[in-house]
Amino acid sequence: MMSKNKEELYQERMNRYYTAMQNEKPDKVPIRAFVAEATGNIAGMNNQELTHVAQNAFDAAFETFKEFDWDAAMANAVNLWTGMTESYGTTYYKVPGIQLDVHETFQFIEPTTDEKAMLRPDEYDRFIEDPNEFVLNVWVPRASKYFLGPGSENTTYNNMAWLKAGAGMVTFFNMIGTQVERMRRELGLVSAISGALKAPFDIMADAFRGFRGVSNDLYRRPDKLLKAVEAVAPHMKYVALSGADPEKKVPICLWMHRGATGFFSKEVVKKFFWPTLREITEEIYAEGHQIIYYAEGKWGKDLDLFLELPEKSIIFHCDKDDIFEVHKRIGHKFAISGGVPNDLLAFGTEEEIRSFCKKVINEVAQDGGYIMDAEALMQNDTKFENLKIMTDACNEYGVY
Repeated sequence: MMSKNKEELYQERMNRYYTAMQNEKPDKVPIRAFVAEATGNIAGMNNQELTHVAQNAFDAAFETFKEFDWDAAMANAVNLWTGMTESYGTTYYKVPGIQLDVHETFQFIEPTTDEKAMLRPDEYDRFIEDPNEFVLNVWVPRASKYFLGPGSENTTYNNMAWLKAGAGMVTFFNMIGTQVERMRRELGLVSAISGALKAPFDIMADAFRGFRGVSNDLYRRPDKLLKAVEAVAPHMKYVALSGADPEKKVPICLWMHRGATGFFSKEVVKKFFWPTLREITEEIYAEGHQIIYYAEGKWGKDLDLFLELPEKSIIFHCDKDDIFEVHKRIGHKFAISGGVPNDLLAFGTEEEIRSFCKKVINEVAQDGGYIMDAEALMQNDTKFENLKIMTDACNEYGVY
């Protein structure tokens, strides 16, 4: 029997991945890996090398893909490159090899006061009126050591920062496209996502007000916050669709975290987080695209809200929630992915990993609609040997 060529293998894997995401039963449980700094363990690179040289991160990811029989993977989950961020002097990240040890993962800097936030309380009206104008003229200069706002005397640093940052962004996104094609051509491997989405509430709590600011605004200026969330929603939808798969098979990924019930009550989620996200999700699905709800943290109290969405519109990615409970509550309507604890992949024994994977397959994947993956992005504490055990267990137990 002749072996499959890479395009045949790609189509087989795409069909398996797509079928499972439709909450249906493929020939076997697909494996989709969101493997980030863990790629450095295999390629022999530390986090500084992955972060400072973009090609290193893409090459390390590709070398990792060659080692495993996966159906889909994120082209490069080390999503910060200092060739871009340092070119404009980012003020909201700490990166390995500069502010952090070379082995640490880059960190977002939370604003600790209203004065340090990218959006101050008295600027809400301006933001609500025109988010684009605010981002260009206010947010961008605050996010950079070199960008200047209107009325400032121009400098060479400003001009070069715009030039280098723009070139860096184009370069990085072109590298993603090249990686996706290389995965398909040389490995028959599917790119796991196409396009990225953030909930409007999350973007306010990340990029504009910060966690502390939004937490205060919920009580001190709730109407302003709600209007800002609504104002930014169309822009989030536009960004998501601008990178979506034209063939409408590979899903958009929603990185969701600030609305997690560990941070905010269900009442807050229902009022501030959910309405705009539900509307965006329904509109994107109406255009034929699914969304991975990459549900960082715990969302168990809010699962009933997600049931308001059209059937098959999302794939719920399980992080810290009990995946077996998630399956019972929403598995009849949506596919589920993830759930394999990252601490198992870092510290677990072979028996523990195989046993957990078998239990997930038997109880969550029995009727299809499950994609195996770690519960969260795999960073440099993930062991190569344990990742292989998870892969082998899925291939052994996951055949229908």
